[in-house]
Amino acid sequence: MKATVTVTFKEGVLEPQGQAILGSLHTLGYSGVSGVRVGKLIELELSDGDEASARKELDAMCQELLASPVIEHYDIRIG
Repeated sequence: MKATVTVTFKEGVLEPQGQAILGSLHTLGYSGVSGVRVGKLIELELSDGDEASARKELDAMCQELLASPVIEHYDIRIG
């Protein structure tokens, strides 16, 4: 079973990497870009099992290691 976890900063959290990219885009002449948010995509291969238990385990992985729940949001997709 394949799972994908997307981790992004929560709204209102200062994101220096996104700001740096935004500044560079403006320098390159892409002035129509008004915001950039950077995140990470994590792909996992899981042992076959039922989706409900896989989602529960993935949620625990995110809470413990893959994301920082205080400042980041994560989205789990299975399939």
